[in-house]
Amino acid sequence: MNLHLPPQPPPSSLYSSLPSLFRITTTLLSLFLMAPSEQVPLDGETASDSNVTLDESPNKSRVTVVGSGNWGSVAAKLIASNTIKLTSFHDEVRMWVFEEVLPSGEKLSEVINKTNENVKYLPGIKLGKNVVAVPDLEHAVRDANMLVFVTPHQFMEGICKRLIGKIRENAEAISLIKGMEVKMEGPCMISSLITQQLGINCCVLMGANIANEIAVEKFSEATVGYRENREIAEKWVRLFNTSYFMVSAVQDVEGVELCGTLKNVVAIAAGFVDGLEMGNNTKAAIMRIGLREMKAFSKLLFSSVKDSTFFESCGVADLITTCLGGRNRKCAEAFARNGGKRSFDELEAEILQGQKLQGVSTAKEVYEVLSHRGWLELFPLFTTVHEICIGRLPPTAIVEYSQS
Repeated sequence: MNLHLPPQPPPSSLYSSLPSLFRITTTLLSLFLMAPSEQVPLDGETASDSNVTLDESPNKSRVTVVGSGNWGSVAAKLIASNTIKLTSFHDEVRMWVFEEVLPSGEKLSEVINKTNENVKYLPGIKLGKNVVAVPDLEHAVRDANMLVFVTPHQFMEGICKRLIGKIRENAEAISLIKGMEVKMEGPCMISSLITQQLGINCCVLMGANIANEIAVEKFSEATVGYRENREIAEKWVRLFNTSYFMVSAVQDVEGVELCGTLKNVVAIAAGFVDGLEMGNNTKAAIMRIGLREMKAFSKLLFSSVKDSTFFESCGVADLITTCLGGRNRKCAEAFARNGGKRSFDELEAEILQGQKLQGVSTAKEVYEVLSHRGWLELFPLFTTVHEICIGRLPPTAIVEYSQS
């Protein structure tokens, strides 16, 4: 097999070529290492020279993004950049906005449509002229057959109830939401909640994705998790994949989703370490132990979870970036610096300015599962994080745990 690689760049252009070289290397490795059943082509179709307008084809997919926070706005930007180019999608991307009144007295949805910018949650970034903010949830999803859910996980059950009977029967969904619901019968992943409530298939997309970095088009990766339908996985890959946002797919919804969910708990622990100024060695130890507990917890809940999933972007890469940056680490650092005397609710309101903290509520949900099943002693890091969050233990307990 002859591989025609680009000529070697001169030294002066070497660093500017790194993103391209990285993409070539990553793509080649993916082709060689992925199982044939899991290989998903990354190059989608391009717009044709046809003069057919968007509304003339009933076969075009229509996309709605349910959520308009920091990550939801970035997701809309990514998607809009592709729908305007790909012939199988309508140009327009609707984005459901939970309506808010800004200090200026204007409604957030109206300002987004006027300025093409989410001035509250993603200021300074143009979303794309084909993004339309819609404050009415039912209107936002009307006629859409591809639904992208990206809201705080604690709101999803209520949103799903509002959408019952309001969406197309042939709709497909994808969840970018990190978290889970804990019910009497056990934990319920958000993708499963969507499927159960709305009766539609739901994939997931997770990865090392700090939204503000993707918004300014810094290179990043993500993982789509799917169940059985490889064709729809390929469609989601085409919808999200760009030159700076590389997307791959694996047949492991639960594994991908649990990685995205549990890493926020580990990020809380990493934030405690930063707040206590314990240094990088301690933080690395917490991350390693956290990854081990993530894997063990996932496989105890779902035996189908694949070991290889933890080496995708949704796994170790997402864990690393979330423990180095991200809102969970940031708030946990502030919590530890204050000796646990300021609540996470207070810190969330002050630091995140309307965005939601996921790690604390996820730690509580994980703790409930561990307690109910008698697994607390098997997961000392997860257990300790929750007990620090509720004030049962001081922040220093995270270091005492790591020493034991």
